Amino acid sequence: MQARRRTADRGPFRAEHLRSGDPYELSNGHPVYCAPTGGRASGPNHLGSSVVGWDPAVKEAGVDTGYSVAPGTLRAPDVAVGNVPDRPGWVKGVPELAIEYADVGQDEDKLQDKIADLLAAGTRLLWVVRLNGPRRVEVHEPRKAVRFVLPGQALSAPGILKNPVRVEALYDRSEAEKATLTNLLQRHGYEDLDAVLAAGREQGREEGREEGILEGKRDALRRVLDRRGLRLSKAAAAKISSCKSERELDGWLDRALVASSAAEVFKRAGR
Repeated sequence: MQARRRTADRGPFRAEHLRSGDPYELSNGHPVYCAPTGGRASGPNHLGSSVVGWDPAVKEAGVDTGYSVAPGTLRAPDVAVGNVPDRPGWVKGVPELAIEYADVGQDEDKLQDKIADLLAAGTRLLWVVRLNGPRRVEVHEPRKAVRFVLPGQALSAPGILKNPVRVEALYDRSEAEKATLTNLLQRHGYEDLDAVLAAGREQGREEGREEGILEGKRDALRRVLDRRGLRLSKAAAAKISSCKSERELDGWLDRALVASSAAEVFKRAGR
């Protein structure tokens, strides 16, 4: 079943008659009142925008973005992906992916009109997240029957999102955090959290190896100086402890074998 469009005469209003913040959309010139969002839906709106907005393939995403689909049609999806320019005014065209949240009191006729307007204008995918009754997501596409994706399953948006989105990630905070974290890590070159941890462990091992070599050379230098009876000043001892250069430590160690005093070891090093 595709989204249905109710036939109606063209109304008197155009997109330019509305201002940002007005509680209305337009369909074929007719105003469509948009009531404030209840608490159960407002949280998921935020979570859904975070999950899809940080997907590595997404460059632009927005919440309640106003799209001037036609002179007499203005639509504002709860979440929009693609075609969200950073400039004032209504956006021409439509988003590639739109997400709508439907809860108690949803006017189904208005929702179906909105879906039809967006799909007819070029939106490739529209997800309706049903919060009332059994949780589910309706997937609407142009010229295709509506299909349902249930909790435990994943939604995909080829060419729009890189990663599949678990249904629960669109309304459950824990799942949304996991999905958002994975997306953010991928945007910074890591496939997932395990990859970050593995990189950290490898870096730690490498740094540990390097520090182990340095500390071995520092200890060897101290032993040579001690065995030769060359007493270290506090300043010289601090130089040895803070030195991060194998080459410099090697030079001090060579000179410690023949120097007549500890000061001579460091003086010749240009200290």
